[in-house]
Amino acid sequence: MGLSSANTVVNEGFQLCVFDLRRGQQEGQELDKILFFHPADLPFSTQLSVIGLSEGLITFTSLFKGIVFVSCRIFSPEAACEVIEAERHSHVFHQAEQDIWMVMVVEKSKESDAIWRIDALRKVLKEVHSLFVMFHGSIRSLLDKEPSGGLVRPHLYNFIMDYLSAFQKRSPWDICCCDFLVGKKIKLPSFRDCLKERGTVQMLTVGREAALEVQSLVRVLESCAGNTPCYSLVLFQDLLVSTTLSPDDTINLFTYAVLRLAPHALLSRASSWSYLRKGNSASQINAASVLASSGPVSEQFYGSRDTSPHGGEHSHHVVRPLQLNKWYKGTDGFLVTDIWGPEVGIMVSATPTVWLQQTDERMYLCVYQHKSLTLILLFPISSILNGEQGLSVVKQQIVENASLKMLKVEEKLSKGWGGENAYHVGGYRYLLVDGDRNVSRASPPGKVTTLTKESLISLSNLREEVDWEKSREIWDDPGHDKDLEICIRAKNNAWVIARTTRGKELYMVLEKANETLLFASDAVEKFSNRYCSGAFSLD
Repeated sequence: MGLSSANTVVNEGFQLCVFDLRRGQQEGQELDKILFFHPADLPFSTQLSVIGLSEGLITFTSLFKGIVFVSCRIFSPEAACEVIEAERHSHVFHQAEQDIWMVMVVEKSKESDAIWRIDALRKVLKEVHSLFVMFHGSIRSLLDKEPSGGLVRPHLYNFIMDYLSAFQKRSPWDICCCDFLVGKKIKLPSFRDCLKERGTVQMLTVGREAALEVQSLVRVLESCAGNTPCYSLVLFQDLLVSTTLSPDDTINLFTYAVLRLAPHALLSRASSWSYLRKGNSASQINAASVLASSGPVSEQFYGSRDTSPHGGEHSHHVVRPLQLNKWYKGTDGFLVTDIWGPEVGIMVSATPTVWLQQTDERMYLCVYQHKSLTLILLFPISSILNGEQGLSVVKQQIVENASLKMLKVEEKLSKGWGGENAYHVGGYRYLLVDGDRNVSRASPPGKVTTLTKESLISLSNLREEVDWEKSREIWDDPGHDKDLEICIRAKNNAWVIARTTRGKELYMVLEKANETLLFASDAVEKFSNRYCSGAFSLD
């Protein structure tokens, strides 16, 4: 996307770690608590120093209830530590699971681009953990399977490093993902991303006739599965059209689809077949270039080299679903990958699987694609008789009975699609977030690039203020959302505006606007009435 090259670049002043407070409490066993650390080539003494400081801050802040510190958020025993602002570093915390913490430490810089929102950084931690659980299960469950950590460490190491390097091929209108890893440098979401919202889906607006066609398609897909439960997501381009999943599962699968499954993310079939013929050697070369230069000691500790099914007596096959260029389109329209390795006993790639929160069970992940239409289908493993063979029968039923319906839906959606700038509103640069539905819509990235740096910095600072107010609301009145309106005249005379009401948020930049506050207020009212059904109107 157009702004990715301008994101904040952080090198030596960046650490990301995952640790378990239950482990390593005995003298001489301190290393046990480290589950992941980046950069992995730092001495263990340095890694333990960073984690020890984080552990101390977590323990210290849990002692205070309802006390506000000048340089940090509100803390209490009932709520997890979120962020501490030191003079030289920002420490961003996310309690991923009970007693398992993820911490990002970012060095502050005088560079003008080194301006970020803490909430945006925390959502990076939340996203990587949510995706990890979807593919591998909880961190705690992996620790329970092998208490030594030999199972969870290589899974975390490969997954997080693939995550940091994952977002290199994106749609020009992708607004939910960022490019983090360039060489050995980490690129963080900066003020230039203030008109984006991670952890939400972007919906395609469709007319009544198209919506009925999509509903009909979903019913046909469910009928093809017979008595087997079938859950589905329907995407057009990088936009969600329909889902039968819970909000959390929808967000996770939508995020993965944008990264790896949407049409822009796929290789051509010819290059994919060429890649598959080369076997695993290309995968190992790619892994070596992605996993930041780890020394032999840290490689042994994190198990970053044990990624094949035959790596040795104590090795583990580490599935790496975020690897680049590993999906391609098969002859029957279903997408194929060898990421999950071969099916036992046969020379066929195993079908991908994910863990669904909605049903608390593992699912087969099947993806069908026709032009710009992508269908994600999930079937419970326990409900498919004869495993892969039974799943092939279901796929065949879909191809035979739903192909014409899918073609019709794709054609209808294409006719109504307004292109990359479909949701551009002349004169406005905006972000609309519906927190209750986890949906966002924003000005196209190409239009956002026309804003000046001063406008973007002002909006980023304004969003930081709104984040702070939202945190305070949680403490003052947890069950009630307070309406909020802030209008700021930036140094470049642009109006920067925020309005929040009943779980919805609207952020807006008006450049080259009239100087009066009344003009800015009227502009928001017009936008609200026309595009938000009056949700942000003051009347």
